[in-house]
Amino acid sequence: MARSDDSERLNLRERVERLLPDWQSWYPSLFHAAEDLGLIRARVCAPSSLLLSNRHAAVQSEALQAFKEKWLVEDEPDSLPPPLIRTGLSKRRGPPPNRKLTKWRR
Repeated sequence: MARSDDSERLNLRERVERLLPDWQSWYPSLFHAAEDLGLIRARVCAPSSLLLSNRHAAVQSEALQAFKEKWLVEDEPDSLPPPLIRTGLSKRRGPPPNRKLTKWRR
């Protein structure tokens, strides 16, 4: 049983070298050797999970949820209330300023 614990603690390079000491002469990379020796294997996944935008959206969603939990933020309401409009008031108050036009001199 101790033998399986030892093999689990070894990194991938050590595991490959233990099974095939001269792997560099046979394989272009450590991963090719590990794959052929059955130490690693590819997982089949949906193509949509490979898109960076989908992965980024999931990370962003998790970050937003963590922020809300940390700062006790409630979800935003589905619809925002209409803006308050004050009628009868203009932006300018009072009469327009009295300005004289001047000519530019050269």
